[in-house]
Amino acid sequence: MTSASGRYVIVYNGEIYNFPDLRQTLEESGAAGPWRGHSDTEVLLAAIEHWGVEGALAHLNGMFAFALWDRRVRKMILARDRVGEKPLYYGRSKGTTLFGSELKALQEHPDFRGELDRQALTSFFRFNYIPAPRSIWTGIAKLLPGHYVEIDGASGEIGEPRAYWSLREVALAGASEPFPNTPDLVDRLEALLLDAVGIRMTADVPLGAFLSGGVDSATIVAMMQAQSTRPVQTFTIGFDEARFNEAEHARAVAEHLGTEHTELYVRPRDALDLVPRMPRIWDEPFSDSSQIPTLLLSELTRRHVTVSLSDDAGDELFGGYNRYVLGARIWNALSRVPRSARGALSAVLSAHLTGRVANSISSVVPQLRNLNFGDRLPKVAQILKEYTQEAVYRRLASHTDKPAELVVGGQEPKVWGSQIPEFADFREWMMYLDTLTYLPDDILVKVDRASMATSLESRVPFLDPRLIEFAWKVPMSAKIRGSTGKHILRQVLDRHVPRNLIDRPKMGFGVPIEEWLRGPLRDWASALLDPSRLRQEGYLNPSPIEKMWSEHSTGARRWHYQLWDVLMFQAWLENATTNASSSFGDLDTPSSGGELRIELAEQA
Repeated sequence: MTSASGRYVIVYNGEIYNFPDLRQTLEESGAAGPWRGHSDTEVLLAAIEHWGVEGALAHLNGMFAFALWDRRVRKMILARDRVGEKPLYYGRSKGTTLFGSELKALQEHPDFRGELDRQALTSFFRFNYIPAPRSIWTGIAKLLPGHYVEIDGASGEIGEPRAYWSLREVALAGASEPFPNTPDLVDRLEALLLDAVGIRMTADVPLGAFLSGGVDSATIVAMMQAQSTRPVQTFTIGFDEARFNEAEHARAVAEHLGTEHTELYVRPRDALDLVPRMPRIWDEPFSDSSQIPTLLLSELTRRHVTVSLSDDAGDELFGGYNRYVLGARIWNALSRVPRSARGALSAVLSAHLTGRVANSISSVVPQLRNLNFGDRLPKVAQILKEYTQEAVYRRLASHTDKPAELVVGGQEPKVWGSQIPEFADFREWMMYLDTLTYLPDDILVKVDRASMATSLESRVPFLDPRLIEFAWKVPMSAKIRGSTGKHILRQVLDRHVPRNLIDRPKMGFGVPIEEWLRGPLRDWASALLDPSRLRQEGYLNPSPIEKMWSEHSTGARRWHYQLWDVLMFQAWLENATTNASSSFGDLDTPSSGGELRIELAEQA
């Protein structure tokens, strides 16, 4: 779309939820009108003309990625929303500047050169995703959330990304001057939630919501139903394996709130049928195993509605992950144990002992008595050797302890930058890093790609910028009580749903990958993990992978998360090589597909 003055031309993906308010503000200031239509795109262009790019970005409440061509100065501006709900890739290849919402769109260009980034691959094996700004391809970056970048129209040269919004500033400001923990905090949070949900319910197409039966999704659906004149449509996925099944809890919440509820039970065959599609959908190696139920849930939901509200980000903002409690306990325990004792304990645990030594360890170090060891012993052994919060968090967030040993020529890059804020509370530190990295690069990638692949639009009320700023001002005592997170969210939900329907241990959105790899997915996995195949491909070292597969197959030790990482890379690699007529060194022939690509050139 072209702006009213003709100066700007935009290509835009997303939704600006507050565009009616922006439109009114622009009208009152005499900066816009007459309008040609009723779209948020036209309002976005008018806002840019009135406030400039950075000024307009500061006013937006929404999810978006856009490319803006400025005809006057002949520059391209690429911009991405605050937390990274919508993706945006860009880079240089063979002297050509490329950008797009998907990597496979860039791969359509004849100048795209697909050289695999082994440092990015090494990071993938630590985190099960590739942290921004890297992508799997050398020379192609992800634009960081809350940033924009300028591209010179004459040379195609790309400038340094600039931040128009800073999570660091929001978090530090909130943590340094928190609200007093008073009862009115619950009222204020509920009012914000109602509005954040309400503006995301505006749609001229059928709308529904994902419902797991947990605190976050039940809160979102409760806020929706409170503002709807008819039953909200809700959707959930179930499993035959009881320890993964939340469908019964979701059904109970749906019945209480009076929603129109639909559920689908997932079986191993369903997962196997998805495997060939997943590398194409996620574009680069991605191995959060909840991608399977997320994709199936998106497919189910799309059969009934076009837009769905999601409950993502509640854990990061209000202290919901178990690791916030566990990590704080570990950090507090370690600070009381002499380094010499920690080193000795680490050596014992590293000697491949089993969980049977847990009792003797906790008798020597009483501070560790309440920790749940089990299969965590190897990770605990590594954590015992660490002396900084960053190192402890890194261990907690890691899938693979030494990812460089998996990748041929692998080297692990630094992923968190050089200036990590100081927080008095280790839990705040973990929540900050999760919001900065895990949320945009894992959770939002998972939901965006799964929903877009099924033509479903997913909206995330918890990522309303007003809610983010409010959450960082909520004191930790209102977020985590004892070992229970999201205390203030639970207080809001108590007003709508009885506590007995919600009060249970956190399950997460997992799938029984452990059992499936020993059963119905075993043959598929064996073929991808074959040592001779790995040697021939030349990206992964067969020895540690062969050891993990053998131990997992026999039940000697659980390696399902690490193996899923390897399998998702192998499946992605198989897809990439199948769609390329030559080696990764020179992908001259486009892969199949009809994605739109926009070249940095003006045709008129």
